[in-house]
Amino acid sequence: GHYISVDTSYEGEKAVLSSPDLYSEEWSCVRLIYQIATTSDTSPNPARLNLYLRQEGESFDRLLWSAKEPSDSWLIASLDLTNSTKKYKLVLEGEMGQDKSTSIAVFEIKITSGYCIECDFEENHLCGYVNHWNPNVNWFVGGGNIRNSQSILPKDHTLNSALGHYMYVDSVYVKHFQEVAQLISPKTMAPISGCLSFYYQLKQESSIVFTVYLRDMSGFYEEIWKTDNALNADWALAEVDFNAPYPMEVIFEVAFNSAKGGYVALDDISFSPVYCSNQTGTPFNPANAGCNFEEDLCNFYQDHKDGPGWSRVKVKRNVYRAGDHTTGFGYYLLANTKFTSQPGYIGRLYGPTLPGNLQFCLRFYYALYGFFKMSGTLAVYIFEENHVVQEKIWSVLDSPKGVWTQAEISFKKPMPCKVVFVSWCKSFWDCGLVALDDVSLSLGSCQAADLLLPSPGECTFEKDECVFTQKKRGRGSWHRKRGPTPTSYTGPRGDHTTGVGYYMYIEASNMVYGQRAYLVSRPLRGTSGKQCLTFFYHMYGAGTGLLSVYLKKERDDEEIPLWRRTGEQSISWLRGLIEYESDTNYQIIFEAIRGVSTRSDTAIDDILFQAGPCLEVEEIQFSSGYPDSLNEIEY
Repeated sequence: GHYISVDTSYEGEKAVLSSPDLYSEEWSCVRLIYQIATTSDTSPNPARLNLYLRQEGESFDRLLWSAKEPSDSWLIASLDLTNSTKKYKLVLEGEMGQDKSTSIAVFEIKITSGYCIECDFEENHLCGYVNHWNPNVNWFVGGGNIRNSQSILPKDHTLNSALGHYMYVDSVYVKHFQEVAQLISPKTMAPISGCLSFYYQLKQESSIVFTVYLRDMSGFYEEIWKTDNALNADWALAEVDFNAPYPMEVIFEVAFNSAKGGYVALDDISFSPVYCSNQTGTPFNPANAGCNFEEDLCNFYQDHKDGPGWSRVKVKRNVYRAGDHTTGFGYYLLANTKFTSQPGYIGRLYGPTLPGNLQFCLRFYYALYGFFKMSGTLAVYIFEENHVVQEKIWSVLDSPKGVWTQAEISFKKPMPCKVVFVSWCKSFWDCGLVALDDVSLSLGSCQAADLLLPSPGECTFEKDECVFTQKKRGRGSWHRKRGPTPTSYTGPRGDHTTGVGYYMYIEASNMVYGQRAYLVSRPLRGTSGKQCLTFFYHMYGAGTGLLSVYLKKERDDEEIPLWRRTGEQSISWLRGLIEYESDTNYQIIFEAIRGVSTRSDTAIDDILFQAGPCLEVEEIQFSSGYPDSLNEIEY
């Protein structure tokens, strides 16, 4: 047969293979059979195979899957594609890295309708199901008219003939008590819930335990089905409710007690997005358990017998006290503002009820002002529904004062529970201000969420400069930095993403008045319709100059000004919103101009490109006070 491989004679370039326009209104599964082969053991910059989804109307490709592990055989990757009304292309990209001896090859790409966990075992790739190898008992492919087992089935279930295939596991080679064979499904790559069904046959002389588990990426097993010990000499249908909000594998496990145990056969695994039992409950939406406090407390509430605990406050833009985390000029929560002089208080903020037996990741931002002792001034508890059990899962240790810092906590509880934010103060000397904002909850552990692919068109500068490059690098260009800038009374004290991460800024002490620094995106794909660009900017310092954003279209020399701010704006990170359109390929340019003094460190962070119009509108696109003198200096 034939396969395609990356031509290695072009060094450092990427090989790109693009599909024709595809269209799937139904859920479908992409199967890719590939191999990355190498002769060297380790390479600092290994070869990589990436698969992207390029949707109509989007400027950015979404990374669906990426592999860099070398192997000496063909491997299969299965990826779920959710149904969509938009046309799309699949783009395969091979990156050679530095290793000359590597080869990247693709043998087959197949898109089938249906879910990746479904399988009838008629094709030799077995839909990406794999047997967990055991020296004695394993799952084998049966049928196809091969008499390869002592307890053979006359017919499979799919074709109902001797030519069809199924999976089976036999006890004939069992050596030890409780030998286990596992058949593992491909990982679910998109959230799915509904009914998993399969056909099985079980013939036993002594006890066989046939179990189906879900296994999440942290290795946690959850049993979802088990055989009752009835004998099935014919194919029996099993149906089980199945919920995978984050990546999981389905594991079919058979345990034998003796060599005369009998056998289990399995065929026609299928999935339907409707629950088998008449479960009508709406699935849990984690968005309802978060809040940015801009409008109200969302689904959070306080217990008033605690006294006045948390208040919703807003700070006008100023150069002394930071505003909220969401926009820099919105609302956040502050504990105990009314009675700071009164010793001893406790403020409890309760979140909505969360269902049990799901893995959660809680993220929020907090800032502390004026504490002598930090530890314990803010803590997070989990209240189980009976309100008897409360468990402390997080408390503040130490953090830079007055900087919005992100906290993330993973938890999983068997029973329904609530998250409670508790701020307490024992005496006057301990009391300061505790601020809280942008609480969000997602399904899956935080570590798993970090491994997930970043959303396309987002740049937090945590790892690199993403799609941006400098016109010319030097002391007077944009720099990637964490922590405070060297000059006092100017620049941020921490980044916007986590409070302890990276941002981009200009160092005014290395520049002269009126000198410009450009941060330019790579060419982005033009689309019809509006696009929304969100970013955060920090302009604090008495000598602050200008920050402007331009749109430059392909084959057009002119740069169209989209947004501008002049002079000192706030001690906070402020949110900028820009709505723009470009049907040809284009670049976005961030231009900073150094102001009159060294207190002119301008910074940006958390840039996000989104298709479609902005959901909110910014009041002023161009702030006034554009000094004439800056036009005269061209550096």
